[in-house]
Parts: sequence; structure tokens; C-alpha cells
Amino acid sequence: MRLLLVEDEVMLCDALVYILKKNNYIVDTAYDGVEGNEMAQSKIYDVIILDRMLPGKNGIDILKDIRKMKIETPVIMLTAMDSIENRVEGLDNGADDYLVKPFDTKELLARIRALGRRHTNFIQGENIKLHSLIFDPLRGEIECKGNIVKLTSKESQLLELLARNKNQVITKDQILDRVWGLDSDVEMNNNIEVYFSYLRRKLRKISSNVVIETIRGIGYCLKEV
Repeated sequence: MRLLLVEDEVMLCDALVYILKKNNYIVDTAYDGVEGNEMAQSKIYDVIILDRMLPGKNGIDILKDIRKMKIETPVIMLTAMDSIENRVEGLDNGADDYLVKPFDTKELLARIRALGRRHTNFIQGENIKLHSLIFDPLRGEIECKGNIVKLTSKESQLLELLARNKNQVITKDQILDRVWGLDSDVEMNNNIEVYFSYLRRKLRKISSNVVIETIRGIGYCLKEV
């Protein structure tokens, strides 16, 4: 899963990034509301963690903007303002969850998992089931008919992106943004097929009924056969 964390308290932001990455999330950060608003509108995130009080543009206004654009990415709002009125305002403007500072990071992780499951209706627990294939994105493992294969970090991220959008064509640009980040080297575009060849080999190794099709000149599509 790719997360956007918009938080102007640098020490808190850096601490959260460390914990989230340790739990195998891909995390992009913004330290002000203007940059956070632009990044949230990119539509490349699975969950947005959004501070309410931000320089440049506050969290409520960011929420209003992305919801007007029909962006349905789940949003967890962070705030030190714990009154009922403030919570209601955040929820009424499109927040999916609300967490009052200070909070336990275990609770934040649990809420991210809950929103991630809600956002993708074919996930059971932490695993993604595709025909006879079971994919555990947290462990980076695929299993089919009792055979288990370990994936590299990038292979796991690629499979998760396609699995969450099965039967849909994902462009190379979308793959670069989601897996390698907004500032990725454009030369990586030429190496994507190499990563997919390794991933296909591992899917075949466990006799999986999942195939990754190359749509020439466009991107890739995962299908169950």
C-alpha cells in the first residue's frame, strides 16, 4: 500500500514514516497544505493521513478539494483538536476516520489496515485471494496449492498494485508513480519489464492461475485464468 502523510510537525512526521516503512508501507510526505493538496490529487495513494492544522492550506480545505474532484481515497485526519464539533466537521467534509494527538502508533496502523480492507473488497484479512493464489503483501509471499514463494520488495509492490486493480490496464507511468515514487528516474521505465519477467517466473513456479499481460505501448493487466 502507498500512503500519503501530510504533517507539518517534522519530528512527528519523520517518526511516523520510520514506523510505517518498518511495516512495509510505501510513504510519501508533505510538510505543508499546498504541497499536500497537490499530492493528494494525484490519485496514486491507497490511504491519506492528513493533519488538520497545516501551513498554507488546512486539512479541512484539502478534504473539500479532493472530495469535489470525486477522489474517494480513504482519509485519516490527525488533530490535537478533540472537541465533538471538530470531529463532526472533519467527518462531514469527507474524512473516513479521526485520530486525536497524541495517539498510539499501533492504533494508527490498525486504522490504516481497516481502511485498506474497506477500500478493496476482495481482500480477506491481510491476504489478497486471486483464484487459487493467496498473496500476503505484508510478508511478500505468494502461495498456491501448498507451494510458497518469497517475493522481493519491488515484486510484491508490483503484484499488489495489479491485484488491487485486476482486469484493469495499469500504465507504465502509473506503475512508476506508485512503486518507484513521483521523483523516480524516467530510465526506470525501460527496466519495468525486467521486474515483471521475474514476477511472472515466480507465478509460474507455483502453478498459479494468475497471469500478467503486457499491453504493448501502454502497460500491464493482471487476470485470473
